[in-house]
Amino acid sequence: MRVEQDAAVGGSAAKVVEALVKSKQRVADHGEVFTPEWLVNDMLDLVRDETERIDARFLEPACGSGNFLVQVLARKLAAVERRYSKSEFDKRHQALHGLMCIYGIELLEDNIAECRANMLEIFAAYLGLSTDSDFCRAAGRVLEVNIVHADALTMRTPGGRPIVFAEWAYRGRGRFQRRDFRFESMTQRAAFSVSSGAADSLFAGAAKHEIFSPMREFKPMTVKEIAEMER
Repeated sequence: MRVEQDAAVGGSAAKVVEALVKSKQRVADHGEVFTPEWLVNDMLDLVRDETERIDARFLEPACGSGNFLVQVLARKLAAVERRYSKSEFDKRHQALHGLMCIYGIELLEDNIAECRANMLEIFAAYLGLSTDSDFCRAAGRVLEVNIVHADALTMRTPGGRPIVFAEWAYRGRGRFQRRDFRFESMTQRAAFSVSSGAADSLFAGAAKHEIFSPMREFKPMTVKEIAEMER
């Protein structure tokens, strides 16, 4: 087994297992167990083409501290590097677009903070950003919107409000557009797409039925405007 191989290199099997949990109480209360990196990558390899597509959208309904989402981001940034490394402008904007296409829901608040921090660290390191740069601040705002503290089963936040996700689109020339949708309507749309035989993505098909209309639609924004936007 791979766990046994890891244990032989880095310590006992018990230590490997301990690394997958924060506490026994959290396992008992919330079923919280973290997926090891090797297994994450094995699973992502099953959809390799999608993980290497910058605008492919990924949603992890129990994202924890970001084990899956961090690896998805790393693969997207590798795709950005292959395609846009010759243009710093395109590289930065496509990297931000890749980040915008990653979503997570997590029940535990400390995991949310850790997930956002882990993803922001990778993004900023890839682009060589300072924490006060517009791109870094914009990425932080996007993560606040995309990585949600909520319960994916009830589709509600701890305060009882419905989960809302933003659909981000890159309009070119450094401008992005945001449209907000209720998570509940997105799941209805998925069922609608399956029943109609359509192969739609997470946000696709908004024009097919009025219930799929966005709650809110923003004008196209620059990176600086995203950095300064309110939640």
